[in-house]
Amino acid sequence: MSELIQVEKQGTVAVLTINNPPANTWTEQSLNDLKKTIQELNDDKENYSLVITGQGEKFFSAGADLTLFADGDIAIASTMSRVFGAAFEALSDYTGVSIAAINGYAMGGGLECTLSCDIRIAEEQAVLALPEAKVGLLPCAGGTQNLTWLVGEGWAKKMILCGEQVKAPKALEIGLVEEVVGKGESLARALALAKQVANQSPSSVRVCKSLIMAARDNPMRQALPAEREEFVNLFDTEDQKEGVNAFLEKRKPEWKNQ
Repeated sequence: MSELIQVEKQGTVAVLTINNPPANTWTEQSLNDLKKTIQELNDDKENYSLVITGQGEKFFSAGADLTLFADGDIAIASTMSRVFGAAFEALSDYTGVSIAAINGYAMGGGLECTLSCDIRIAEEQAVLALPEAKVGLLPCAGGTQNLTWLVGEGWAKKMILCGEQVKAPKALEIGLVEEVVGKGESLARALALAKQVANQSPSSVRVCKSLIMAARDNPMRQALPAEREEFVNLFDTEDQKEGVNAFLEKRKPEWKNQ
């Protein structure tokens, strides 16, 4: 793959860096690379979590390069909307825990990338926005849906319909991010959190995440029986036996991710 998405393995954690300076804009290649990377991590039994961040100190990602859309080419619009959707849906469906280390501006497709992660950690100077309507476009990679789910209809409308930009402290207040840290500290904090995931059974984490995400679509009466069923299903995994016995034997578990 190209170097537009740099991947570094740190034990059970994969660090993904969006590397397209100066603004880390997304391209068809980088989006395809992101999707392929996620698929490879899903197949890696030793990978439990990922952290995604932007190269440099100013931008997480400014989203799509608008020069792609200057000619009004519908074919290009169709291709880019498809690859944006495929990449960020793959990120949402990642079987481990995904954490966005928002080290600067996260605009448009940059913010949509973070919305596809499980947890968002923003630096104090970060600015988050979905400004597509200002240029006659709309967020097409989950923005209208994921943002509304996280912050509610009112704030989603302020950000998308009114073009409101949100600074990190306000993002924390409205539930758009889970933590705010000092400048230059998001990657270290995200890595520390990602490494905590290794203390959990990866089999349990995978099922718990799927149940949490299913809450967006399923009524409670349907979700509760599924929760109980998945609890019983865990008894077919090696991790369940290892986790309980390790606790009883007062030792650290050795997960098999199966």
